[in-house]
Amino acid sequence: MLVSEFDYHLPSELIAQEPLPDRAGSRLLYLKTSGRESGQPEILSLEDRRFRDFPDLLRLGDLLVFNNTRVFPARLYGQRAGMKAQPVSPRNPAARDFLHGRVEGLLTRQVAQDPNEWECLVRPGRKIGVGECLFFGAKNELHAEVVSRGSFGERRIRFEPVPDFFAALEQIGHVPLPPYISRTDYASDRERYQTVYARKRGSVAAPTAGLHFTPEILNRIHRRGIETAEITLHVGLGTFQPVRTEHVEEHRLHSEAYSISEDAAEKINRARKYNRRVVAVGTTTVRTLEYAAQKDGGTLQPGRGEANLFIYPGYRFLMVQALLTNFHLPQSTLLMLVCAFAGRENVLRAYDHAVNERYRFYSYGDCMFVE
Repeated sequence: MLVSEFDYHLPSELIAQEPLPDRAGSRLLYLKTSGRESGQPEILSLEDRRFRDFPDLLRLGDLLVFNNTRVFPARLYGQRAGMKAQPVSPRNPAARDFLHGRVEGLLTRQVAQDPNEWECLVRPGRKIGVGECLFFGAKNELHAEVVSRGSFGERRIRFEPVPDFFAALEQIGHVPLPPYISRTDYASDRERYQTVYARKRGSVAAPTAGLHFTPEILNRIHRRGIETAEITLHVGLGTFQPVRTEHVEEHRLHSEAYSISEDAAEKINRARKYNRRVVAVGTTTVRTLEYAAQKDGGTLQPGRGEANLFIYPGYRFLMVQALLTNFHLPQSTLLMLVCAFAGRENVLRAYDHAVNERYRFYSYGDCMFVE
């Protein structure tokens, strides 16, 4: 299967650069299909709706599953000191490199074995070698050393211990907005690039399908008697890394940490036992549920793990029967997942419709409900 088969044309002006003033004011493209169980989904209807309609599109008996991960200010700006430089001082020639060698780092994952070590992406990548010293923040609040390189171009860096690392990140870090948002982050992004139900810190990108929910929408869902559950997948390199292979099957996903509580596992297993729909909010929720179901033989077990399931057309879903999702980049693994769920031709037809109707795309854009 060629990666190029998952391409579509998107005018750049449709890429949302700002969130709407009202989270729930977004549009919703409602895609109803049939025959998905047999692997041959066909479009029954394609409707232009509003996200405020979403609670009424759910069925009594549905279980709505959220990813409750929380984004932290994972983008850092600073300087490099020059390869294996000594501490900077007026007498140190490396000071010249320090003043001119600006660097940007995006923390993608904390290393479990050593909380001071992180996997990260760095720019300029070619100039940042093993042994390089990095200084982050206007007052050099955080110091780190590059200790290794990864197979995806990422680096592993070790920070010098500080009394409260995450407090320092809150002070000097920036919201890790995606590269297609062509502006620096605002103070308001700290709240808007976060779901209202975010609880567990660890993501470097928001599970964007959840950005549309408000307390009022959640209350309407609960008043209808719709059951909800929360799982956690910390979004990292696996979710947003580009596909660099020609053939889909050759791509490999980076692992991302997930956890499923006893309460969530019990709710989801009960829903499946009684043939109630499991409705996933976002592709990260889908990948977590499907990975855990595969690992545990079709029944979820509570616990923690590392998910690296790559879902593309031909995959048979074990857990999820309906999906709320934002619109995704061409040739991305997220678009391939949605195509696996609803059929490639159906999804690309829906995307063409969204482009023609001037929907807003990507993280701060509109959404689609597929069943």
